[in-house]
Amino acid sequence: MKRRSFLTTATLASAGLTSLLITGCTSSTKKDQDLVPANVIDTNFELEEETIASLGEKLASGKYTSEQLVQLYLKRIEAVDKNGAQLNSVIEINPDAIAIAVAMDKESKAGKSRGPLHGIPVLIKDNIDTADKMQTTAGSLAMVGNIASKDAFVVRKLREAGAVIIGKTNLSEWANFRSTQSSSGWSSRGGQTKNPFILDHNPCGSSAGSGAAVSANLCVVAIGTETDGSIVCPASVNGIVGIKPTVGLVSRSGIIPISKTQDTAGPMARTVSDAAILLGAIVAIDQDDAITLESKGKNHKDYTLFLDVNALKGKRIGVEKKPQGNNKYINALLDNAISVLKQQGAVIVEIDYIEKINAFGEAEFEVLQYEFKDGLNSYLAIANAKVKNLKEVIDFNIKNEDKAMPYFKQETLESSNAKKGLADTKYLEALNLSFEGSKRILGAVFEENKLDAITGITMGPACSIDVIYGDRWGGYSLTSPAAISGFPHITVPCGQVYELPVGLSFFGTPYKEGELIGLGYAYEQASKKRVKPELKASFL
Repeated sequence: MKRRSFLTTATLASAGLTSLLITGCTSSTKKDQDLVPANVIDTNFELEEETIASLGEKLASGKYTSEQLVQLYLKRIEAVDKNGAQLNSVIEINPDAIAIAVAMDKESKAGKSRGPLHGIPVLIKDNIDTADKMQTTAGSLAMVGNIASKDAFVVRKLREAGAVIIGKTNLSEWANFRSTQSSSGWSSRGGQTKNPFILDHNPCGSSAGSGAAVSANLCVVAIGTETDGSIVCPASVNGIVGIKPTVGLVSRSGIIPISKTQDTAGPMARTVSDAAILLGAIVAIDQDDAITLESKGKNHKDYTLFLDVNALKGKRIGVEKKPQGNNKYINALLDNAISVLKQQGAVIVEIDYIEKINAFGEAEFEVLQYEFKDGLNSYLAIANAKVKNLKEVIDFNIKNEDKAMPYFKQETLESSNAKKGLADTKYLEALNLSFEGSKRILGAVFEENKLDAITGITMGPACSIDVIYGDRWGGYSLTSPAAISGFPHITVPCGQVYELPVGLSFFGTPYKEGELIGLGYAYEQASKKRVKPELKASFL
């Protein structure tokens, strides 16, 4: 998850007007600067900005085989991620990737196609189980050696769709639920992932590697996970599209958990079309995740059916009437985006809701701590990891402090471990306040104003990497309303501030992913704000 305002309340006033605050909120330390190579080398890559559809055409025509695509993306990872810019977004390469691609090619030659993802290289986040030779560690050294016995449900669906999983992406350790002073995109196993637009800036998290890798063309699409902001924030600050589905649309079984109330997996892509294709591939009812039963009759196999350049026409879009922040450059991006929405026929409705939702921050954090302990202990009890519960994770980190905690501690792990069971009154009260309360408030806002979606700036531009004091995000964030309530959320690039991307959000009521995809697509096609990163070493 993105380390939200309940952990960084003091930083909300820091959204200032200087170029430093616009981009980074705090200055980098010497240790931060050492994370960025002096000479950044960007290689000529023949598959830049390709889409699922364009690669599908090249596979069908015989210009490329899946094996060749995988080899090219692996070379790109070696050139940009491990060398050159040292983006550090991929934590592990799948040693079976080439063999899987060869198998997909054989099927293609035999006239079999599994769909648009057949033979397409995909990356997934390192908190998602794969029953192969890759580890699943959530970026933690305590989890090294954890080889899953069973694929996560979303991995099974990807394999069924013919996708070639070429590796796993780095993440904020424990999905950004280890410390209140963590640096998003840093893990003890994987190190610090960088923002591909300006390498000494933060990629957000916790799906940092997925966001950075997709943006830097290290894969076609990737899977991220979110509890609060972990898909949409890295999508926004890395200049790509991210979809945080309704909780219940996509299975969480086989994914290292934080919260049964808020967790979900979702697609990250350079285009809305690709995100829609990927979403359709992973959506299904999973008997091992009971909440997916609620999606029966509400999900779709093909979300590309909602791609409509006229989708905004006549739609009522809510916008918070109070400014999200006082940065004139970011506010100008929102004003420009709203102008585009109006030009495309949308009706803009001013609403008042964000302060009511943000008031649930402390209750949300309480819920997450209880559910993290309960969920992680259940996961570790049957996992092939050397640690078998949260307490053992904490003890491992203490014993290996020099490697596991070189910059910041683990107070969130410790506070979570101190919580009681899910029958505790404090947990139940917090759950009713945050989850049920947010649903009631947002439901009323949508109904009373007859809204199709709510929009706003997803997240302000990336702050500087600071592994000593942690993230210092400004006041622009629209991650929490949809996260706390379990509502669906899509973010689409809407421009840049000082060469750093900013995303525009659309979120709606449960199981309205199709409609949101339509809105996001119509805006994307009308605005064309996706920009390829140049892998610059520094802002200055």
